[in-house]
Amino acid sequence: MKLQPIVAAPGPTVQKPGRRAPVALWILDRALRRIARAGTVWLRLPDGETRRYGSGVLECAIALHDWPTLRRIALNPDLALGEAWMDGTLTVEQGDLYDFLALCLSNIGRGPGPWSRRVHKRLRMMGRRFLMHNPVGRAQKNVAHHYDLGDDLYELFLDPERQYSCAYFKTPADSLETAQEQKMRRIAAKLQLAPGQQVLDIGSGWGGLGLYLARTTGANVTGVTLSVEQQKYSAARARREGLDKWARFELRDYRHETGPYDRIVSVGMFEHVGASHYSEYFAKVASLLTNDGVALVHTIGSVAEPAAPHPWLRKYIFPGGYIPSLSEIAPAIEHAGLIVTDLEVLRLHYAETLKAWRERFLARRTEATALYDERFCRMWEFYLAACEAGFRFNGLVVFQIQLTRRFDSLPWTRGYVDAEERTLRDTPADVPQIGASNLMTGAITKAAVAE
Repeated sequence: MKLQPIVAAPGPTVQKPGRRAPVALWILDRALRRIARAGTVWLRLPDGETRRYGSGVLECAIALHDWPTLRRIALNPDLALGEAWMDGTLTVEQGDLYDFLALCLSNIGRGPGPWSRRVHKRLRMMGRRFLMHNPVGRAQKNVAHHYDLGDDLYELFLDPERQYSCAYFKTPADSLETAQEQKMRRIAAKLQLAPGQQVLDIGSGWGGLGLYLARTTGANVTGVTLSVEQQKYSAARARREGLDKWARFELRDYRHETGPYDRIVSVGMFEHVGASHYSEYFAKVASLLTNDGVALVHTIGSVAEPAAPHPWLRKYIFPGGYIPSLSEIAPAIEHAGLIVTDLEVLRLHYAETLKAWRERFLARRTEATALYDERFCRMWEFYLAACEAGFRFNGLVVFQIQLTRRFDSLPWTRGYVDAEERTLRDTPADVPQIGASNLMTGAITKAAVAE
């Protein structure tokens, strides 16, 4: 393979290579030999030397442009790799960024990875509780860091409903718009909603789900968010669409809610709670839920044992965020006195969602650069590519956990979910009263399924 000459990386000016780093090179060399088994990684060093790791048809080539970058990646790859990409001191010369990350993670899988990475993971676990401390004041600052970046950014890659969470793909050929509508429909079906019920949407985002529930079921939805921009957008949209009688959106922490609610839904918010607050979260859900109420928590999760927050994602994308293992969630649910009535694990659905987001973002990258700058765009591309690879190869999934306070709050089998999805699919989406009328027909179907 013949590599092209190194060219100046887009973004910040690349510094001079500096002094050679033999120890760091030895560490990185051993790590890449361990990682690159299926597939080939070509590495160009700052002095122009090229090294090959692994073998196979799948190939990618990267270049490191200075020795300090190589040192940082060798000693702390989870943080330094993303920073090097953002700074332009690491570039991809064959394939693209996703190809490189996918090749690495597909080889590592759910394994521990190189020893330097294992050391940093152990150190992070020691400070894990502090990293995930998320009281009310800090929680709002953390949310603003990511979700108040501006509407123009999210319009570049989200669907029209602004669903910023895992979609539900019935087939890989589904469009993002279709998959996101299927996600909302499935959630609504699991909640088994009826007209006039009081629904709390914890972490309501830009209001797409809350408006969908109000429009198609006639339920009264209260959405709470800590994002100023999201609250303004969702409240304005509810007024614009004539749904503000059924859907209200408040700038409020869920811990300040008083209830009661017949239904509680939370999509893509639990990742921001922090493991030390899980008992508080589920205790609050239990206290807000009516005796025969139903709750559904849709959250990113890991099939591996508990870990610490990823350092690059925590620093640049989701401060205060954490991906929980099921073993961390279940005890808090049990302690709150709630009953898990259904658990669905969505595998690869988020990988497909992130792929669609990444492709849309890259297609409109010029617009994103005009909004922010080149370094921001490189950061955002790394975020989307790394997360997609993580959901394909690194044990990340999505949990949909259905909860009640009583055993008899829902039908005995899952058949009602399919029946309700069919009813909602055929419900006109323009007038809430029509949606409520159709849902009453669906209630008869559900009763038949329950019997």
